[in-house]
Amino acid sequence: MSTFVRFRICFKRPAFSAARPFLTQSQVRWSSHSPMGSATPSTRKKVTISTLRLMYKKGEPITMITAHDFPSGHVGDAAGMDMVLVGDSLAMVALGMEDTSEVLLEEMLLHCRSVSRAAKTAFTVKPLPTSTDRELTTYVQVGDLPMGSYEISPEQALQSAIRVVKEGRVQSIKLEGGREMASTIRKITTAGIPVLGHVGLTPQRQNALGGFRVQGKTSAGAMSVLEDALAVQEAGCFAVVLEAIPQEVASLITQELSIPTIGIGAGNGCSGQVLVQVDMTGHFPPGRFLPKFVKKYGDVWSEAHKAISTYRDEVKSRAYPAPEHTYPISKEELEAFSRTLDERRK
Repeated sequence: MSTFVRFRICFKRPAFSAARPFLTQSQVRWSSHSPMGSATPSTRKKVTISTLRLMYKKGEPITMITAHDFPSGHVGDAAGMDMVLVGDSLAMVALGMEDTSEVLLEEMLLHCRSVSRAAKTAFTVKPLPTSTDRELTTYVQVGDLPMGSYEISPEQALQSAIRVVKEGRVQSIKLEGGREMASTIRKITTAGIPVLGHVGLTPQRQNALGGFRVQGKTSAGAMSVLEDALAVQEAGCFAVVLEAIPQEVASLITQELSIPTIGIGAGNGCSGQVLVQVDMTGHFPPGRFLPKFVKKYGDVWSEAHKAISTYRDEVKSRAYPAPEHTYPISKEELEAFSRTLDERRK
C-alpha cells in the first residue's frame, strides 16, 4: 500500500463532524481577525483597457476613485468603479505626510498590494446605469509612481513600473508630466505596461509650480497643457488625467485627443472623473481644507466618531458586551471548573 493511500485511510474525519452542517471558513472563525470579503468566488468580468476604450468610443463617462488599502479598494469595487487609483495622495490621507513627495516606492508597493486584493474578494456591485451588459465587473487598478522613482531616466522609470505591476499586482501605472516625460512613457508602454498620464497641475511638482495653482488660465498656458496632453498620447498613454484646469480648456483638450481624459478639477467635459476617496466620503474632521472641485458625498468621520464614542460609553457603563456578544459554556462544565478552582484555593 502506498504512503499516500495509508495516509488517507488513517486521516479520517471525526465521527461527530458528520452531524455538523457544512460551514464556510468565514462562518467558523471566532477571532476578530476575520476577512472582510466573502468566501464566494467572484464571477465578475474584468474591466480592461479594451473596456475603457469601448466606453470612450460610446461616450460613456468613466468613473475612477482613489483607494489606499483593502477596505477602500473593496468599497470602490463594490460601488461599481471602472478604475481605482492607488494614488500617491495616500501620503497625506493614509500616512499623515505633508505632501506626496514624501512617499516612497516601497510604501506604494505595500498599498498597491492591499488594494489589489480587494477586487478578488468583493462579491456585490451595483449595475452601471448605461451599460447593463457590464453589470458584473471588477475595476482596472492603477498604481502611482512616486516622486524619485521615474525622473532620473527612462530605464529607472521602467524598472519602477515593472515592480509596481509585478509586486504591487496592478494592471497599469500612472506618472506625472507632459512633454518632458514622453520618452519615459514610451519606454514603459513599449515594454507592454499601460500608462495613465497626468498633466495640468502635477502635485509632485507643486514646489516648481509655486504651489497648488490652477493651470491653463491663459491662452499660452492652455496651449502648454494641450501640448503636454498630445505628447503623452503620442507616447502611448491609454488615458490622461487633467487636473485643475478651467472647464472650457479641459473640454477643448478632450476634443483634440483620441484617448480618454479623466478630470479632477477640470469640469464635466472630460471623458471621466476621479476624486480622492477620503475627500468625497467626508472621512476627515470638521474644518479640514478641501479643494474647490471636491463634492462631499458622505460624512464618514461623523458616523465613525458617533459609533466609537457610543462604544466608549457602553464599555464604561458595562452595557457592552451584552450576553448576546459572549460565548456559552454548559452549566455542568462551569460547575466542574468552579470545583477545580475551589480545590486549587485550599
